Amino acid sequence: MSTPKKVPAQHQSRQPGVEAHMEPRPDSGADDYVGSGRLKGKVALVTGGDSGIGRAIAVAFAREGADVAFAYLDEHEDAKETERLIEEAGQGALALPGDIADVAQADKIVADTVARFGRLDILINNAAEQHPQDDIEDVTPDQVEATFRTNVFAMFHVTRAAMPHLGKGASILNTTSVTAYRGSAHLLDYSATKGAIVAFTRSLALQVVKRGIRVNGVAPGPIWTPLIPSTFTAEEVSEFGSKTPMGRPGQPFEVASGYVFLASDAASYITGQILHINGGEVVNA
Repeated sequence: MSTPKKVPAQHQSRQPGVEAHMEPRPDSGADDYVGSGRLKGKVALVTGGDSGIGRAIAVAFAREGADVAFAYLDEHEDAKETERLIEEAGQGALALPGDIADVAQADKIVADTVARFGRLDILINNAAEQHPQDDIEDVTPDQVEATFRTNVFAMFHVTRAAMPHLGKGASILNTTSVTAYRGSAHLLDYSATKGAIVAFTRSLALQVVKRGIRVNGVAPGPIWTPLIPSTFTAEEVSEFGSKTPMGRPGQPFEVASGYVFLASDAASYITGQILHINGGEVVNA
């Protein structure tokens, strides 16, 4: 598993970015992750699962014995690789393209998952977008709406659709961010959505605990994913993650293990919590 201190300067002109075009490729743990059956017999649905953190989660869950459906926008090349890695682990894979900010598509990915695998045990709300701006005057209403549609509204839509299929022992995991806790001068709307996700996680956990469903979140720091070169300039990418105490960006596989833990029975007494995986930055949790 490679954990380089720096990555080469690079930029992609379109979000959410393509993992196949990155150098070096993010490390999803596909070559090294050895499962121990912690999710055997489970079915998981991962949004934003074609690449980056989502792919690493899908691979880790498959190595732990789960069948995995994953939603993505339109990065078909990346999705085919994720599908291959899940099947290589001996598990069923289902790729679900489309915009989950659309209510009908959110409903469809859940319905298709249940139709294919017969059940749903784990929901991972992971899809996101971000658009840096130096000044609030430059954050347009269209940008704010787009960021909230993908990062927050889609999470509501997919979770609402999934609830009738989640029974006792099920788990919902939401991807927030270190920016929800320390802020980000250049990512005002993105940080606001990630703060909303923290509140959503804590509130939903209280609502569904009586149904035996656990709800938790993960707050990654700087992780090397396609969102990074498709968001920042080449120069900014070359310094990405260098200010963490560990002095480097994290790799997706280093985040995925946190999702495995929270989704498994090892976390049976944990709900409404956020796990911070950020290279050593201490935040107000």
